[in-house]
Amino acid sequence: MIKEAFGTGNTIDEAKDEALKNLNAPEDIEDISIEVVEQPKKKTLGLFGGSLAKVRVYYEVADDKFAKAKDYITAILKNLGVEESEINVEVENGEDVRISISCGDDYGSVIGRRGETLDAIQYLTRLVITREYDEFKRVTINVGNYREKREATLKSLAAKNAAKVKKYGRNVVLEPMNPYERRIIHTAIHDIEGVTSHSVGSDDDRKVVITLEEGFKPTNGGGYNRGRGGKGRGNGRNYNNNSSNSAPSAPAREPRSDSAGSLYGKIEINNNKE
Repeated sequence: MIKEAFGTGNTIDEAKDEALKNLNAPEDIEDISIEVVEQPKKKTLGLFGGSLAKVRVYYEVADDKFAKAKDYITAILKNLGVEESEINVEVENGEDVRISISCGDDYGSVIGRRGETLDAIQYLTRLVITREYDEFKRVTINVGNYREKREATLKSLAAKNAAKVKKYGRNVVLEPMNPYERRIIHTAIHDIEGVTSHSVGSDDDRKVVITLEEGFKPTNGGGYNRGRGGKGRGNGRNYNNNSSNSAPSAPAREPRSDSAGSLYGKIEINNNKE
């Protein structure tokens, strides 16, 4: 794509200066071509005829394949009150499109509660890019290193609750999460011996349940044993290992399909297949 501008003046130099001013090229553009369109002509007897010099300046702009996606994201950000932003796009393996947004410290409204706004932007941008290319593209959008920070938090959450399950033998039900967050939990639990995980619920209420792996005994000797000699209250009843926060137990299994798909996932609509 060529970007060009024209300028006129009494001399070639004047026309060139005006053309460059009109072009307003970025400072890092060095290869600017100059073409003299018309030579200046003096007036006859200083009164009649004559014409100004005309110069054309231009440079080649690399075709930005993701220009529409960038414009789309920019429009969303402005509606969120973010006026200044910089959007960078990188493509890996021909299919993984990674988009990073820089907007100073003004990224709270872009992320939203537990990343819900960012996930929505990511989902809608994927539709724009897929329609533009007429083929599926995996799209990741990140801002302020939110994805990395959230991943670290979720891994810590998985480890903490896995330790509880291993100690007491009781299921732990986590709060509802989007597919991206559930995949992180499932992957983290898969690497911890003695526990397994599965998903329950549907749509926005889908959540991860962490359970004791079959054949693995709780480290406290079998849950809350409140019989005689124990420290708890009760009538000597032995509470079952698999009772939990109203969540059903599940046999040991590999992480469900929450671990498949794009790196950071997207908003899912009526998708109960993980």
